[in-house]
Amino acid sequence: MQKTYGILGSGMQGTAAAYDLVQFANPLAVVMGDVDLAQAQSAADRVNRLTGSTLCTAQRVDAMDEASLKPFLEGVDAILSCVPYWMHPQIAKVAIEAKADMVDLGGNTEVTMQTLALDEQAKAAEVTLVPDAGLAPGLVNNLGLYMVESMDKCDSVKLYCGVLPQNPKPPFNYKLTFNMEGLVTEYDYSAVVVRDGQVATVPTLTEVEPLEVRQLGQMEAFVTSGGTSTAPHTLAGTVTNYEYKTIRFPGHAALMKIFKDFGFWNEAEVDVKGTKVVPKDVFNAVFGPKLAEFVDEDQCAVRGVGVGTRDGKPVRIQIDIFDKQDPVTGFTSMERLTGFSAAIVTREVAEGRVGPGAVRYENAMTGKAFLEELKKRGVSIEIQEG
Repeated sequence: MQKTYGILGSGMQGTAAAYDLVQFANPLAVVMGDVDLAQAQSAADRVNRLTGSTLCTAQRVDAMDEASLKPFLEGVDAILSCVPYWMHPQIAKVAIEAKADMVDLGGNTEVTMQTLALDEQAKAAEVTLVPDAGLAPGLVNNLGLYMVESMDKCDSVKLYCGVLPQNPKPPFNYKLTFNMEGLVTEYDYSAVVVRDGQVATVPTLTEVEPLEVRQLGQMEAFVTSGGTSTAPHTLAGTVTNYEYKTIRFPGHAALMKIFKDFGFWNEAEVDVKGTKVVPKDVFNAVFGPKLAEFVDEDQCAVRGVGVGTRDGKPVRIQIDIFDKQDPVTGFTSMERLTGFSAAIVTREVAEGRVGPGAVRYENAMTGKAFLEELKKRGVSIEIQEG
C-alpha cells in the first residue's frame, strides 16, 4: 500500500529526503511543510523537476503551533522532521495524537531522550518514533552496527565523520553546512561514549588525533557531542569501547576551543552596557553569518573502525565512505548523506518494519540492511577486513 510522507522543514536536508522518498519509496505523495510556504513550494518544485513527477506538493505549517501542525500530521502516514533539534519532542507529542509515525534528524542526545520518554504513549497509539536518523548521529552508527553484527565479540568501535569544503579557506577551513546553533551544540557540552564497558562522558574538542584520509590527506579528528546518540546505552553490554569523533582540517579544533574556553558559548545571561544578552546567542548571530559567507562545494568523509574476534580469531573491519556534491542534482554531500539516510529509515517505519513505540535508532534496522540501501543511492562504500 502506497504511503503519504510529510517533510517538516523544507530546507537542505528535507529537500534531499523528499527526493529520495520519491525515487525509492514509491509514495502516494510527499508533502513539503514549512512555516515559509514559498520555501516549501520551491523545494517541492525542485523535487518534481529532478524526478520528473508531480508527487511532491507544498503546504504551510508552523511546527510550534499545534493548531497548524496537527492537521498537517493527520494528512500523512509518516513524517520526517528536519527542523531544529529542540523542536522534535514537542512535534512527537502531536504526532502521537495525530497517529502519524515520525522520524527526526536529532542532533542532541538529551533532547532525543525526551522523545524516547514518549514510548508508552506511542505504543498505546500504535505510532512509531525514531529520533536521531541523520548523518551523525544516524548513518555513522550504522557503520558501528555493521561491525558489531560482523563479529562474534566486538572490543572497539571508533566512528569518524566530517563534512568539509572542497577548497578550504583559512583560518577555520570549514564550510557551514547546517545551522550555526547545531554546530555549536556539537562542539559544546559532553560526548557520550563507552569506555571499558561502561557508559561515560568526555569533554568536546578534546582527544585530538591525526587521521589520514586517502582523498584528503592528513586530517584531525576530535571529540564532539551527539554523534553516538543512544548507541552507548544500548551497546554497553556488547562492546567494550564505542566512540565518535568529527573530522576537520588540522588546527580547527584548537581555534574553536578558544571560543568555548573563553565563555563565548555560555548560556547564562551577562550584562553588556545595561542590556542582558546570552553569549551563545550573540556568538551564533555574529559568527554564523560570517562563516556562512564562505560558499564552496562540499565533500564528506565517514569512517568506522571495529576490532574484535570472529571464529576465535582477531578481526579488524574498516568502512570508508567518501562523497562529494552531486553536479547532476546539485545536492551537497551533507544533503545526500543526511537526507538520504533519514529517508531510508522513514520508509522502514512507514512500511511497518519497525515496531510501535519510541525506538532507539540503533534498534530500528540492522547496519547491514542500511548499508545495502545506501549503496542503491550510488554512495561509495569501501569495506576492508584484516
